[in-house]
Amino acid sequence: MAEPGVLHVTVVASLHAGEVQEWQLSLPAGATVADALRACRLVPADAGLVCGIWGRVVAEQERLRDGDRVECCRPLLVDPKLARRQRFKSQGARAAGLFARRRPGAKPGY
Repeated sequence: MAEPGVLHVTVVASLHAGEVQEWQLSLPAGATVADALRACRLVPADAGLVCGIWGRVVAEQERLRDGDRVECCRPLLVDPKLARRQRFKSQGARAAGLFARRRPGAKPGY
């Protein structure tokens, strides 16, 4: 049963590669993203974190609703498309990709 005037939210943060921390919080009604981060002792500006609610980027002044999931993510170091191109280039066109392994005698592209 939901308590009147209390919000139950989850805060998830990835402060280091391969590490995810999660907090379950009970906050007063009208709490903001900044309040949730303070309760977890997180300072997003210092760590360069971007915050969102359920994958949608929000400001720290955004009011929370019961059941929200606040996510704090580090910025990407490399563009994923660029990293994929570099991996493909280093592996060679014949050894990588969708059609690298074909059945003997099959048409190219199948």
